[in-house]
Amino acid sequence: MKRILMVVGLVVLVASFALAGAPKSYQVTGPVLEFDGDHITVLKGKDEKHEIAFDKDVKVTGGEIKKGAKVTVHYKMVAVSVEVKEPPKEAPKKK
Repeated sequence: MKRILMVVGLVVLVASFALAGAPKSYQVTGPVLEFDGDHITVLKGKDEKHEIAFDKDVKVTGGEIKKGAKVTVHYKMVAVSVEVKEPPKEAPKKK
């Protein structure tokens, strides 16, 4: 019995680490404002535009993407690059 509980605990622990490392998923639904194969722009609400990168690996179901078509885009925010800047140096204290 103890062995089964230990195995189950280990499986849960490993699964939690695997899920914690994945970036959060988002979705936006609305009409397509623009699509050129490299990016898709979707209007959410009356004035909130979402421009999302698009490549050949994106799975498209339900029809053809064209201007005006209502779509739901599932996406993740993933960093492309990070530039680290040095913090400003403190001025020497006056005596």
